[in-house]
Amino acid sequence: MEYVISDTHFFHEQLLGVDKFAPRPYQSVDEMDQVMIDSWNTRVNDSDTVYHLGDIAVNYQNHRPEREVNQQIAALLDQLKGHLVLIKDNHDRRSLFKYLATHNFNLGKQMKYEFHDVGKLIKYDHHQLYLTHYPMMLGNAPQIINLHGHIHHYMVPTTTNINVGVDAPELDYLDPRPSFGTPLSFSKVMKMMAKKVAVVKQSGDVV
Repeated sequence: MEYVISDTHFFHEQLLGVDKFAPRPYQSVDEMDQVMIDSWNTRVNDSDTVYHLGDIAVNYQNHRPEREVNQQIAALLDQLKGHLVLIKDNHDRRSLFKYLATHNFNLGKQMKYEFHDVGKLIKYDHHQLYLTHYPMMLGNAPQIINLHGHIHHYMVPTTTNINVGVDAPELDYLDPRPSFGTPLSFSKVMKMMAKKVAVVKQSGDVV
């Protein structure tokens, strides 16, 4: 199986509480991170692939040495099941990707980590899915769907852009809404897109 997720922001203490940007009602980053780890590993097996579209972790507290921070993030990521395809973003230090590449390990038939600087284009159900961190305006290209993160609880008002971040409002299109931090299968993403198309058409906005 293949899954997608974005904006986990592991270790990001500033997102705790009721912050209007991305409210995460947890008492500590340890609690928040464990909820996401459990949700992830409940859904994903080691034979699966998870595309992570950026903002993996924000862990810059106390000005600790960069290597120590990278070690801590890597130790958390090693707990997550599956082959991780990581797409870099503004919060993802290049040094972290270099550290993970240096400490990459075999996971059955493939390595644990794969890296992309900008995005990745894949095919699913007669569509092309362009996986990026930032939302992309692709114009009149109905067969290309941009799966993205970055904007947390905001939504791009077009049906060819689907926010797949852990805080995404499009998650409300799924019943039940997935538990916090659960990677989405592409079949779930297609359901989100179909519901978004229906809602936008009903509102009379441009599709």
